[in-house]
Amino acid sequence: MAEEENSLGGRVRRYARVSGAVGGLAARLAGERFFGLELDRGAHAADLRRALGGLKGPLMKVAQILSTIPEALPREYVQELGQLQADAPAMGWPFAKRRMAGELGRDWQDKFKSFEHQAAAAASLGQVHRAVGLDGAELACKLQYPEMRAAVEADLKQLKLIFTIYRRYDKSIDPSNIHTEIAARLREELDYRLEARHTELYRRMLADVEGVQVPAVVEALSSDRLLTMTWLEGRRLLHYKDAPQADRNTLARRLFHAWYIPFYNYAVIHGDPHLGNYSVAEDLSLNLLDFGCIRTFQPKFVQGVIDLYHAILNGDEALAIHAYETWGFSNLDRSVIDALNIWAEFVYAPLLEDRVRPIQEFATEGVYGQDVAAKVHRQLRELGGVTPPREFVFMDRAAIGLGGVFLHLDATLNWHDMFNEMIDGFDAAALAVRQEMALGDCGVPIP
Repeated sequence: MAEEENSLGGRVRRYARVSGAVGGLAARLAGERFFGLELDRGAHAADLRRALGGLKGPLMKVAQILSTIPEALPREYVQELGQLQADAPAMGWPFAKRRMAGELGRDWQDKFKSFEHQAAAAASLGQVHRAVGLDGAELACKLQYPEMRAAVEADLKQLKLIFTIYRRYDKSIDPSNIHTEIAARLREELDYRLEARHTELYRRMLADVEGVQVPAVVEALSSDRLLTMTWLEGRRLLHYKDAPQADRNTLARRLFHAWYIPFYNYAVIHGDPHLGNYSVAEDLSLNLLDFGCIRTFQPKFVQGVIDLYHAILNGDEALAIHAYETWGFSNLDRSVIDALNIWAEFVYAPLLEDRVRPIQEFATEGVYGQDVAAKVHRQLRELGGVTPPREFVFMDRAAIGLGGVFLHLDATLNWHDMFNEMIDGFDAAALAVRQEMALGDCGVPIP
């Protein structure tokens, strides 16, 4: 369909919609940097959030991502962009009818017993409608918004402008790999057939994990821009924010397993730990709802994560350097290693002591990792900067984002015990075999 093309017209329209918000960011940062103009970052960040919050599409999703990569933008912007929610206003029934007819044919309604006109949920790239299949199964139909391909390409160019301007202002982090990684994941998120394969991969990886549920894909009712899955009934995760401590700990434990069993057993991680991507069933089973942002790693990357944990635990400097180099950091001198170790010691801190402890010990002002990220940022700026490897971007984001979810749940657990049980007997060669079999069977590319 014409509306789906990555067309010049689509990109031009998108440029016009976002140029005010992005142009304002560039102009104000440049004015502060080059002309000595005083910038109220808090007010400007709030203006930017309001401007982006009115847009559907990838730029809003990018803003959410940046809010969980603390070193990517100044703290004021992290705080404001973190407030962007996935629950954007849905498009109406005329759009839904056009999309469904375009993907399943004019007789699409004959393929369902019922299809709700009003969207059950709406996010940055698409919306979900509840339906009932001919066999009586409760279904969730995820419909991609129009012109998203053009929107992604236009917004990625605007994001590069933001990074370029800020890089001139602050050289502590080179964001080029951050942009490359975000671009790759966003383009993948537009491919609903790939998301269907990722969903099936997670069903396989988590099949034996207690209390974690993954929807099943209905292939006959899915396409490039329509993904139909079984409906998982549940309440929002934040509904349990004031639940009994035991219930909140149960949910946190299940989240931990849902995120890190795939990583340590298959070198696969979900890169979007957003509150809207979960719901909770009546029996406290955790429902995983979205598989658009999946990152697959080479086994040696996972080995580096475990090596760095042991390096921090045992004060083994040589092993820490080896782990950083395994990840792709290069030209590491003493000062840069010391700065990176500050961040590593924070990320691994909940795992180092064998005791029950609240995650709040590692948060300031209600934000997980905020002060530590700011300290590392300042040190790297003084040292001339560093370029994070691509693979590091979403791994770092997952750790911080998941910590934020645990913070919302006010979880109190023995994180050390859970982690060490997970990595006990880790073998990178065995992981490689498991990964090849699982990804191959599900049709997911092997890195």
